[in-house]
Amino acid sequence: MFKHLLVPLDGSRMAEASLPAAVYLARTLGAMVTLFHVIERGAKQEIHGERHLTDAKEAKGYLDEVAVRAFPAGIPVERHVHSSEVNDVARSIVDHVGKAGPDLIVMCTHGRGGLRDFMFSSIAQQVVGLDRTPVLLIPPAAIGAQSTTFSCNRILVTLDGNADHEEGLRIASSLAKRCRGELCLLMVVHTFKTLAGEQAATAKILPNATQALLDLAEQDAKEYLQRHITMLKADVVTATADVRRGDPAIVIINTAEQKRADLIVLATHGKTAMDAFWSGSATPNVASRSVITLLLVPVRRDKL
Repeated sequence: MFKHLLVPLDGSRMAEASLPAAVYLARTLGAMVTLFHVIERGAKQEIHGERHLTDAKEAKGYLDEVAVRAFPAGIPVERHVHSSEVNDVARSIVDHVGKAGPDLIVMCTHGRGGLRDFMFSSIAQQVVGLDRTPVLLIPPAAIGAQSTTFSCNRILVTLDGNADHEEGLRIASSLAKRCRGELCLLMVVHTFKTLAGEQAATAKILPNATQALLDLAEQDAKEYLQRHITMLKADVVTATADVRRGDPAIVIINTAEQKRADLIVLATHGKTAMDAFWSGSATPNVASRSVITLLLVPVRRDKL
């Protein structure tokens, strides 16, 4: 389970939306926390309408203040300022992950170029590309809300039937046990109308065969999830399972909202190329639309 959390901060209240989750997880899991700030070369004096920390001494003072203000006594909190100016903040965070060895990065989804352009094109893609470190993303709905709380009472875990992609389920199961929460397992099977690319082209040529395959996939999904439910119950983890039809991203978001999930767990493929990272994945669509916190769990390359 997570024992070391890295929390990148830039001095803004927007970035501080990640703090309640960091506090909750550190306290619940007995983890240590490292607050991290990068001095960006040529940075603007303001970010998100607030003063931007561009001085190493000022940044250290800020992290010290956050450690005292946000974290209860008993939670070990380290502070680190990358004082050498850098052009690529995302790359600096990635480099620090390799040096400090955190097993979870906790951060909010915001950025200069917009949610998708900066957050996912730069930071998340590179971090997930490390092939080892999960990233907890706090959505825009939580940004700036000082009363924001975080919990893991109900965790939605998306699965695709591939055993090599079940790391997210393992982590979610451990979280549920430590947080005394419950799991909601979800598999999404396309409908005839939501198929895309080559599958859509094939469906037009062979509609009956395609429909039969989709129906078979639904049945296989139900049996696959039931096997996991049996194992989870044997491990004393409360869990339910759903197989739903439709566009994966839309179904994931709607299901999470209907079940009032606190967290959505998604497996992601960390690869070097941006096109490879996003190709065929529901993750960016879920991330750009969801108001629920996401846990992105990389699928190791040696598992692909």
